[in-house]
Amino acid sequence: MKKIENWQKFPVLFSLYIAQSIPMSFFSTVVPVIMRQENYSLESIGLLQLVKLPWILKFLWAPLVDNFAKTGNQIRRWIILSELFYAVVIVCTGFFDLQTDFSVIIILIVIAFIASATQDIATDIFAILILKPQERGTGNSMQSAGSFVGSLFGTGVLLLAYYYFGWKNLLILLSAFVVFAIVPLLVYRKKIEMATSKKPKVKIRDIFLFFNDFNKRKRLLLLIFYYSSIIGILAMLKPYLVDLGYNVKEIGLMSGIIGTSVAAICAFMAGFIIKLIGRKTSIYLFAFVNIIAVVFFIYLAGHTPTLADIYIGICLLWGAYGLSTVIIYTTSMDAVRKGMEGTDFTVQIVITHLSSLIIAVLSGRIGDRLGYEGLYIVELTLGVLTFLVILINYPLKLKK
Repeated sequence: MKKIENWQKFPVLFSLYIAQSIPMSFFSTVVPVIMRQENYSLESIGLLQLVKLPWILKFLWAPLVDNFAKTGNQIRRWIILSELFYAVVIVCTGFFDLQTDFSVIIILIVIAFIASATQDIATDIFAILILKPQERGTGNSMQSAGSFVGSLFGTGVLLLAYYYFGWKNLLILLSAFVVFAIVPLLVYRKKIEMATSKKPKVKIRDIFLFFNDFNKRKRLLLLIFYYSSIIGILAMLKPYLVDLGYNVKEIGLMSGIIGTSVAAICAFMAGFIIKLIGRKTSIYLFAFVNIIAVVFFIYLAGHTPTLADIYIGICLLWGAYGLSTVIIYTTSMDAVRKGMEGTDFTVQIVITHLSSLIIAVLSGRIGDRLGYEGLYIVELTLGVLTFLVILINYPLKLKK
């Protein structure tokens, strides 16, 4: 019976993370493609990344969730209510026209992202408390894979569905799926046994006290720079494909379906790799894979790429991203303080989101000024710098 309970926690985590990622991926994919088709600049498309600000600012209310999530029932309540509110906002968004009510839709997307960010905080607390240290690699594989499968549907399947079924009908179905994704958590209800009643009250200042430890201050370098070599390329990938002459359906297949499928597969594999070779070696290995992906895109920019070249580049890029997310999430769980799981994990992931957001926004400006090849060379420089920083000053002594 114990083995069954241990197995059940993984599909629960998978369903919760996929539920939050599908709508986010859909919103952040459809709008940029439409904007590029309407001849918006790369800089403008890059600025659209700012709608993800709630995921940057969520550390501000993470202590609130920590303080009111002291039992399994309270954690579950936060997750369910956030998910239901998320679904309601998605339905409301569907009743506005994408062409004439663009500003209102952007506001609703931001509100939806606030709800999903709150659900994410509660789900992270849930994951940290139910996963044993030796299960964190596998658990974070489920988390990352769930996010990428969500992206698969949001950027691929739903982008194609939008092409055929339209905005309103698709968002109604999308909200229904978000609600349905709560079911595995409800089934798991009686299995939650977490001794969280003695958790200390978390204050805003505790966010910053996390970095009082010298090793955790050094960890900042890993959080800030680890994704830096690939995130700009990911942000400008769809505009790049548009400029190469590919249409919405082709982009949905290439990046949304093939790319994110590879990311999900690599995320699943990352858990086994981490368990086999340890966290430290995995950090070095996955950072090197990031550099390989960037080098290949520099090769693509130097000539007119074939369709096979494009697919290889997309698979390398998304595969590298899938590996990177699992190692970052796993080591971030290792670093949390007892009783402050939501706050500590959130602040670490927010740092990665913030640095990624800055790079994504700047990538549009760099792409406009230097072209795609110039952007990729800048990304390569960041990748090499990141690898050297890891080699010279390893950010945290990790468990193997």
